[in-house]
Amino acid sequence: MRRLLLTLFSALVITVEGFPQSVPAGVIMPGINEVASHFQNPPSQYGPTATWGWQGPITKESIVRDLNRLHSIGFKSVTIEAGYKMLEHYLTPGYFKLMKYAVEQAQKRDMRVWIIDEGKYPTGFAGGLFSRKRPDLRMQVVRVVNHINVKAGQSIERNLSSNIVSAEAVNRGGYDSRVVPIQSGEIKWIAPKGQGNWTILLAGHVFQTSPTRSINNPTGKKDTTNSLMNYLNPAATQQFLDWTHRQYKKYIGKAFGKTIMGFRSDEPAYYMIPWTPKILAEFKKEKGYDVEPYLASFFDRHPSDEIKKIKADYWDVWSRMYRDNFFKLIGNWQADNHLEYVDHIDHDGPETNKMMLDLARTEGDYFRDMQYLAIPGVDAIWNQVWPGTIANFPKLASSAAHQFGRSRAFSESFAAYKPRPNVSQVRWVLNDEMAHGINLFEIMFYMSTASKYGGPHGFMASDSFPGVMKYANRASYLLAQGRPATNIALLFPTSSLWLRDTTANASTWHMAEQLIEHQRNFDFVDDQMLPDMLSPDGNVLKNKSGQEYKTVIIPAVNVLPQMDIRVLNTFAKAGGHVIFTGQKPPMVENRTFRNADNRSDLKWAIHDPSGQLTANVLGALPDPDVKLNKTDAAIEYTHRHLKNGEIYFFFNRSDKKQEQTVTVKGSGQVQVWEANTGRIIHIQNARIEKRFVKLSLTLKPYESRFIVVGPLPDSVK
Repeated sequence: MRRLLLTLFSALVITVEGFPQSVPAGVIMPGINEVASHFQNPPSQYGPTATWGWQGPITKESIVRDLNRLHSIGFKSVTIEAGYKMLEHYLTPGYFKLMKYAVEQAQKRDMRVWIIDEGKYPTGFAGGLFSRKRPDLRMQVVRVVNHINVKAGQSIERNLSSNIVSAEAVNRGGYDSRVVPIQSGEIKWIAPKGQGNWTILLAGHVFQTSPTRSINNPTGKKDTTNSLMNYLNPAATQQFLDWTHRQYKKYIGKAFGKTIMGFRSDEPAYYMIPWTPKILAEFKKEKGYDVEPYLASFFDRHPSDEIKKIKADYWDVWSRMYRDNFFKLIGNWQADNHLEYVDHIDHDGPETNKMMLDLARTEGDYFRDMQYLAIPGVDAIWNQVWPGTIANFPKLASSAAHQFGRSRAFSESFAAYKPRPNVSQVRWVLNDEMAHGINLFEIMFYMSTASKYGGPHGFMASDSFPGVMKYANRASYLLAQGRPATNIALLFPTSSLWLRDTTANASTWHMAEQLIEHQRNFDFVDDQMLPDMLSPDGNVLKNKSGQEYKTVIIPAVNVLPQMDIRVLNTFAKAGGHVIFTGQKPPMVENRTFRNADNRSDLKWAIHDPSGQLTANVLGALPDPDVKLNKTDAAIEYTHRHLKNGEIYFFFNRSDKKQEQTVTVKGSGQVQVWEANTGRIIHIQNARIEKRFVKLSLTLKPYESRFIVVGPLPDSVK
C-alpha cells in the first residue's frame, strides 16, 4: 500500500528497495518502522551530492575514474557541472554522448545524477547561445541612457530615440525633482527660474545583461560577453529549454526520474531594473495606473516617498512575471518529466541589512521565486555558516519548502570557503544547516581527474571524510521524513524590503536570532504569499505541508498588505495569536503601494513595542515542543512528525559540553538513532508522560543527536 501511495504521489513507477527512484517532492508520512528499515543504508537519492566539475579533456576513462573515486569516499549522488577546456564543447552532440555515458556508469554504481543547467553561472545564457543566435531574447533593463543639463529658466526641446520611455528633471543644487512629460517622442520643458541648474535624466530600455561566467568565454572572466536571457519573457525560457533541458531529454530522457534526479539552476538575478516589452501593459493591468512617466525617477538619488512606493509597485509586478515566465515554466517542465527542480538564487546569504535588501533588489521575492521548485535552496559560501557565527538564512530555504509542501530544502555548501574547512568543520557546518531545516547538500568541489589539478582535495581527501558521508547520508534521510512540526510563523517583510526599509530587515533577523536562542523554532512566511499559501482553519493557519501555525509574529515593518491583515484578523478572531513587535505598520497596501494608507485597525492583535522576545511575547507563543531545564543559546534543534512518532535533531553549536534535562512532545518509547553508525538504541530511563517525555541530554562540543519518540522499530524490540 505504501509503495502504491508513494508511486502515485511522485508519478513514478520504478522502485528500488520500496522507494521511488526519485524522492516525492511532497511531504510523505511513513511510520517509524518503515523509516528504521532504511536507516542503516538510506536510498541513494536522499544523500549529499558532490559538485563534479567537468574540467579539462573529459573522456570515458576519466568519467569512470571519477565515479569510482567519488563512490569510494561515500557519495551516492553527483551534480555535474560543465567546465572549462572540455574536448567536447558544451551542448554539442559529443557533450551529450559523454553525459549519457556518465549516467550509465552512475546507474551501474546505484548513484544518482543532478545536472547544473548552465555552462557555469548564472543560469540563463545557454553557454552563449542567446548572444550568438537569439539576440532578440537577451536580457533587457531600464537605465539612464542619456542626460541633458539645463540652466535655470532655459527652455529645452528635444526629439528622443524610440527606446527612451521616461524623463525626470533633477535640481543639481537640492532635492527637488519633477517628471518631464514625453509626448510624441519629444520633450518640451522650461527649467524654473531662480532655482539653480537642472539635469534631465532620460531613461530607456536597452539590451544589457548581468555579468556571466561562461565556459565558452576565452578570457575565463566573469563579464558581459555572453548575455543572459530575458527572464520575464516566456519565449526566452522556452528557447532556453530547447537548447538545454530538451536536448538532455533527447539523449538521456529514459533515465529521467530514475538515475537522473533533476536539473539545478544557479543564481539567476537582475542587477539592474528589469524590462520586457509587455511590462507596461502588465503593470497597468495589475496596478491600474501608468508607470512609464515615473521610470526615470527610479534613478533619482533622493527619491520622494511617492516614487519609492511606485518603485515598490514595479517590483511587485516584475517579480510576478519573473516567477511565472521563468521559474514556473522550468519547474512545470521538470515536474512533467518526473524531475525535481532545484535552485538557489543570488544574495540568499547572510542576514545583514545590505544583503537581504539586495536579495529583494536582485530577485524580487525569494518565496515567489521558490514556489514552483521541487527543492528550494540557498547558497552557503564564504564561510557564512561557520563555528562562531550565527547564520539563520538557511531557514529561507526550509521555510519555502514547508510553505509549498516540499519534503526537502537544499544548500550549495563550501564554495569559496577561506580558510578551507577540515573534516570536523565540515561536520559542524552540515549540522548547523540541518538544525535550520536543510536536508539536501551539494558539497563543493570535486574537479575531474581529466584536469591536472583534479581528484579529491582538502577535506574530501581525508581518511575520515567517508565517515562524515555515512553520517550525512543517514541524517539527510531522516530529516526528509514526515512533516515539519514548528507552529510559529515569523513574517518575512518582502513588501518593506521593496521600500528599502532597513529597520524591517534588521527587526526580522533580530527576532529570528532570539527565537532560535530560546529553542522556539519557527518558519518564515512571506508577506506576499500569506493570503495564497495559508488558509484559516479554526484557530490555526495551515500550509501546504499540513503544518499548523498557532502564532504569527510581525517584525517592525513599515507596510503590510491589506490581504494579510484580513487573513490575520480572521485568524486572531478564531483564537490564534498575532504579535506585532516594534512599530506597527504605518501603511497598508491595497493593490498598490502608491496609494497605501494607514486606515487599518490592528487592535485585535498583540503589540509589544520593544521589538524583543519579552515575557509578553513568549507568553503568547504556543507551548514549546522542546524545553530545556536551563536556557542555552548553544543548543539548536529541528523537529518533524512521523505517522506514529516524532524525530528531534539536536546540535550543540558551541565548543563547550552541554548537559541538560530536556522535555519534548511525543508519546511512546524514547530512542537514540545514531547517524554515525546506523544503530538504534532504546533509552529506558526516560520519564514518559501522556504527551511529553523527559530525558537527560549530554552533548559534547559540536556534537549532534537524533532522538525519536514513538513505538520501537522491529529491529530493536
